[in-house]
Amino acid sequence: MATFYLAPELRPEDCLSGSVVSVTGSEARHAVTVSRIRSGERLLIGNGAGLMLAGTVVTADPAEFTLRVDVATETPPSTPRIRLVQALAKGDRDEMAIQAATELGIDGVIPWAAARSVSRWEGPKVAKGQERWSSIVREASKQSIRPWLPTIGALASTKQLAVLATTTRMLLLEPTASVRLTDVPAPNDDRDIVLVVGPEGGISPGELSLLEQAGATQVRLGDTVLRTSTAGPAALAILNATLGRW
Repeated sequence: MATFYLAPELRPEDCLSGSVVSVTGSEARHAVTVSRIRSGERLLIGNGAGLMLAGTVVTADPAEFTLRVDVATETPPSTPRIRLVQALAKGDRDEMAIQAATELGIDGVIPWAAARSVSRWEGPKVAKGQERWSSIVREASKQSIRPWLPTIGALASTKQLAVLATTTRMLLLEPTASVRLTDVPAPNDDRDIVLVVGPEGGISPGELSLLEQAGATQVRLGDTVLRTSTAGPAALAILNATLGRW
């Protein structure tokens, strides 16, 4: 039983074992017309906020399918949270990064208009870009069967990241840094950990200086230079081990 659907409208108090819940809208339509689920099949559904239901399909209609709940579980949010600040990148490299990071357990994603970003979100592109990233994160969460759906933040400037650095544990992924991420100890507080990944040309010296002055720390992953599409997921894997999530 690996098929997983998201229904944000589900509430824990309505999803006790033995109850029948319904999924409507585009999720139901996709399940019935594309995945062709049928009565009697076993599925997983969740609300993207920690609730996960395992059960058996009772009815299947393109407008709505219903599920009899066998097991309902609630997973608390991760502490500390890990957020990825991903610089906008050309092609689909930034999208590849957030897809992989979602599968690996990132708790939130912030798009960043870095100084060296070739790609730009301006005007209508801002809303379109956020919608696109939200869709990628949603589908990656379903594929990896995650109880919590990562949040997508607003497009951030470097100055806004500097403000964020004052209240979080911000780590700047920089190939020339003297400190390896593998040597960074596990945190002793609940502040969010924020991984910052630059675009193809890297984080500019001015940006590094501004963010460091605000409290961020430069770290490197190794002796090679990773693409912007792989650096964030690689760093997240290390943090998952450091924090005992893996």
